[in-house]
Amino acid sequence: MAKGNRPEGGVAAVCRELAQPFADQLGLSIWDVRFVKEGADWYLRVIIDKPEGVDINDCVDMTHLLSPALDKADPIAQSYCLEVMSPGIERELTRPEHFEAFEGEPVTVRLIRPDENGEREIVGILLGTPDGNVALQTEDDQTRVFSRKDIAAVHAVDLWDDSEETITEE
Repeated sequence: MAKGNRPEGGVAAVCRELAQPFADQLGLSIWDVRFVKEGADWYLRVIIDKPEGVDINDCVDMTHLLSPALDKADPIAQSYCLEVMSPGIERELTRPEHFEAFEGEPVTVRLIRPDENGEREIVGILLGTPDGNVALQTEDDQTRVFSRKDIAAVHAVDLWDDSEETITEE
């Protein structure tokens, strides 16, 4: 523990380290860990993933392993609610490895303030993160680079095409 009884590296980092062996045991990866306050309540969100996708059983299994370990380690001073969840299809990209994994894929960049064209959401193919910025190739074949300080969030884009789905009547 660091000074003032605060965990070194922050609560999320300590809880991520605590959760990692359980994720490994279950064949999961940890997409992200967030410790956030919403209204009067605190939430520890452990976001898990695996190549074939996460289901409710994965979340339950991770919760059953992690909850007693959190109780024993007691890394969080205040009361909180533990939530174990999937990152979802349109997952938020927050860590360097997220951006690396989604290079060449469509993403949406949501800006804090509208850009010079009055747009706050720009969709494009993620080209990379040069110098810590976010580079996209837009639909009109332009390369646009956004400073991280101007970005509210970056999310993967769901390209699921329901036109291929067929409905058969019996």
